[in-house]
Amino acid sequence: MSTVEKQKAGQTMYGVEPYKETKGEEYMGEPMRKHFTKLLGAWKLELMTSVDQTVTHMKDEAANFPDPADRASQEEEFAFELRNRDRERKLIKKIDKTLQKIQDADYGWCDSCGVEIGLHRLEARPTADLCFDCKELAEKKERSEGKG
Repeated sequence: MSTVEKQKAGQTMYGVEPYKETKGEEYMGEPMRKHFTKLLGAWKLELMTSVDQTVTHMKDEAANFPDPADRASQEEEFAFELRNRDRERKLIKKIDKTLQKIQDADYGWCDSCGVEIGLHRLEARPTADLCFDCKELAEKKERSEGKG
């Protein structure tokens, strides 16, 4: 089930209920900014907990296997976990950058064209800094440059 489908079904994301916009509400007013601060904080906490669990797991599971195949399997498992944690570390930095944008009242607008990113897109991807159209153009450009 996708993030959007979960939200439509009323399920939470990182333990935070989807934002319920009131009629006539100002886009990215104080209530929305508080909601996204809470959502991003919960996501960051989940990622940091995962990093801590990985460190503990690697300490507990580290063994000097006499069999080279067993040792290689363990090293491959640890390398995989470390790659995942590195991605999570980068995501934590992006979350921190996004939280700063909320504090600076720059959150919710496209970095490229300046239009509202939109509540539904931000609920699905809270760190989004491009509107749907600009993101789509950037991805098309990236794909075409990759082929050249």
